[in-house]
Amino acid sequence: MLASPSYLETLNPKQRRAVEYGTGEALPRALLIIAGAGSGKSNTLAHRVAHLIVHGADPRRILLMTFSRRTASEMSRRVERITVQVLSTSAGAVTDALVWAETFHGIDAQLLREHAAQIGLGTDFTIHDREDSADLMNLVRHELGFSAAKSRFPTKRTCPSIYSRVVNA
Repeated sequence: MLASPSYLETLNPKQRRAVEYGTGEALPRALLIIAGAGSGKSNTLAHRVAHLIVHGADPRRILLMTFSRRTASEMSRRVERITVQVLSTSAGAVTDALVWAETFHGIDAQLLREHAAQIGLGTDFTIHDREDSADLMNLVRHELGFSAAKSRFPTKRTCPSIYSRVVNA
């Protein structure tokens, strides 16, 4: 039998309600938590994921998306700490199984890699961030001689913004 949910005692009533939401059902329902900065979202989500795992959910079927790598990593560590405390499992087993705890961009990249062949991409594709894009556009500026032109040409940082606006317009 599972230990008493003492790991939930640190949560306030709203957080605890979010953590326990739908876990008595055969298939727990999805939950979206929207709250302001400093309200305890990360802690609540980590407890929610741990609570689902403690109650038998397969960690490989849990999607936990965040905006930053640091937050995703921190939440995975919290989930691991809570589940190890409750279930006495090995520490790495939980986070190794929690493969969908990542940033929005990380999840996107993971899905693209998984389905690359189906959408006509090679598995060795690269995703350029804003700085990579600016560097590439700057190389082209130099190769075409626009960086040495007497008339003003947009800077390295401005070129990707112009390109993005054109593509999205």
